[in-house]
Amino acid sequence: MSGKKISVTCEVNGEEKKLEVFPMERLLDVLRSECKLTGAKEGCGEGECGACSVLIDGQLVNSCLVPVIQVQGKNIRTIEGIANDDTLHPVQKAFLQCGGAQCGICTPGMIIAAVNLLENDPHPSREKVIEWLGGNLCRCTGYMKIVESILQAAEEKS
Repeated sequence: MSGKKISVTCEVNGEEKKLEVFPMERLLDVLRSECKLTGAKEGCGEGECGACSVLIDGQLVNSCLVPVIQVQGKNIRTIEGIANDDTLHPVQKAFLQCGGAQCGICTPGMIIAAVNLLENDPHPSREKVIEWLGGNLCRCTGYMKIVESILQAAEEKS
């Protein structure tokens, strides 16, 4: 990266972070290298696969498309911030129980998307789940187990 580093302060999984970064570094790279949070994966690097999904102020985004300068003062939630200490989130439990995870590349992004969906719509229809996952690609499954995982998590949260 060329240019000069700047200071960016944001909250990552409930912890304030002061980062010394190049302004146009991708959030994905900063999370992985500076914050040592490697759950978000680089899939396509073009915002097409969702493997790098995170929540910024409650909005689902592809972190490979976000320049780190845009997260100044924002709240970022990664897959590492989904569980509550040693207690898995209902979506994480359901992915394990229903076999929603295969190779694991898409799993963090799928879980982040599912958590975001259930925070916005606690009782989504099957069609809504499928639509919501439109930005997350999985090359291992036919999505059936992923959809079932999310629907089961919705039932458990009731």
